Amino acid sequence: MRFSAPSPSLTPTPSSAIGPPARLQLSGITKRYPAVVANNAVSLTVQPGEIHAVLGENGAGKSTLMKIIYGAVQPDAGSICFDGQPVQVRNPHAARALGIAMVFQHFSLFGTLSVAENVWLGLDKSQRLSEVTERITATAAQYGLDIDPLRPVHTLCVGEMQRVEIIRALLTTPKLLILDEPTSVLTPQAVEKLFVVLRKIASQGCSILYISHKLHEIRSLCTACTVLRGGEVTGVCNPAQESNASLSRLMIGAEPPELLHRPIHAGAVVLGVQDLHLARTDPFGVDLVGVQLQVRAGEVVGIAGVSGNGQKELLYALSGEDLRAAPAMVQLAGQSAGQLDPRARRALGLHFVPEERLGRGAVPGMGLAHNLLLTRSEALGAGGWIRMGQLQAQARAIIERFQVKAAGPQAAAQSLSGGNLQKFIVGREIDAHPSVLIVSQPTWGVDVGAAQQIRAAILALRDAGCAVLVFSEELDELFDLSDRLHVMAKGHLSPSLDRADATVERLGKWISGLWHTATEEAQPC
Repeated sequence: MRFSAPSPSLTPTPSSAIGPPARLQLSGITKRYPAVVANNAVSLTVQPGEIHAVLGENGAGKSTLMKIIYGAVQPDAGSICFDGQPVQVRNPHAARALGIAMVFQHFSLFGTLSVAENVWLGLDKSQRLSEVTERITATAAQYGLDIDPLRPVHTLCVGEMQRVEIIRALLTTPKLLILDEPTSVLTPQAVEKLFVVLRKIASQGCSILYISHKLHEIRSLCTACTVLRGGEVTGVCNPAQESNASLSRLMIGAEPPELLHRPIHAGAVVLGVQDLHLARTDPFGVDLVGVQLQVRAGEVVGIAGVSGNGQKELLYALSGEDLRAAPAMVQLAGQSAGQLDPRARRALGLHFVPEERLGRGAVPGMGLAHNLLLTRSEALGAGGWIRMGQLQAQARAIIERFQVKAAGPQAAAQSLSGGNLQKFIVGREIDAHPSVLIVSQPTWGVDVGAAQQIRAAILALRDAGCAVLVFSEELDELFDLSDRLHVMAKGHLSPSLDRADATVERLGKWISGLWHTATEEAQPC
């Protein structure tokens, strides 16, 4: 393993002495917040055409550092050089003028505007909206990022929003492209297509800063890696010369524990869906067609598929956000639940983790303790009075159990890193001891150690007799968790497939909308 730990007091030697100047050079970048030092004397150098990973566990300071480079956050100390010249990146507009583009982990899109209008906002206004629309269509086709430029953003699922962010960045023809968890909701096939694009962009001289918790991606794609821990640079390496285990040790100081898979002892059907038909509620949605699904006590059922194929519509129908189904189409704990609201379904033991952390999973400006009240009522007294001591103790217990890095129960949800907020939301629902847990994208943007922790908690919940339904676009995650799998394509749900019979190749074919019935006849969606 090749590893070096630079002293924070040393300023990197300017690369102009031996060749072209570095595309980006950070020296001594420090950013303090009231409760934490997010970055402490961070130095980093990225060369032209280099794909450079920034690796660290949740809360290590990666996203803060990227926001400083992009001008969304101002450092308290340190300097930035771009193409060999000292610069002050005062805001994102100044960053874009330099040739810096960024795809955020949490999207920065206006829901009431169309895809084309959102992209147009970040471009030179000398271009007409019609020209931008044509460029979006061409870029989407070129890079395999299918999207309709006329769709309102509020009708898109998370995966489709991510495609919009990536296309918006690519249309600026950047010199430095910052990608914060760009593949978190992409299928393996889409990831491979994206990597082809990124390698092509890098070969043309664009530098790429790449943040991901998927170690195999970093080893496959990146040519350099800087490791952060606790806001400080702890070393640099060439990820191609590392293993997943060695990168884990650099990042968290240890290898993540192996998941314990116990033999399944499935019980009675706790969640059932019978011939569910639902018409789309907007012109860009997906009709659900004849969905059949059973989840038994003591098993994990996984649902794979590309975003925008009906997962959102099915999730809404199961959680109680969409009450248009006939009562008998959704069965919960032996009762017809198709027209029960979310509160009534929680009373029957169903808890739900949505894919959108901020806005649906948590209220951004509210503290973690008060966010518990979205789905938990243990701390509510007679007349709706809140027992604050009990509520804070409950939040503190979840923070400690799931190792959430936060400044206590009063910390605002929006102050947490994406991965730490995910741990809290998942912990909030698991801690409720549900009889049915539905989780969408359980480890989106979560570091390798925290991802194993969340997956282990889900498996422990299964072993305790809970029926678990997991929606994920990461096939590796579904293989780790699921006892049985389905695939969603164009509003249809495939037959059940035992995990032992599932392969990446087989699911890849099913994701395209073809699967076999018992008579081995291909059934297109």
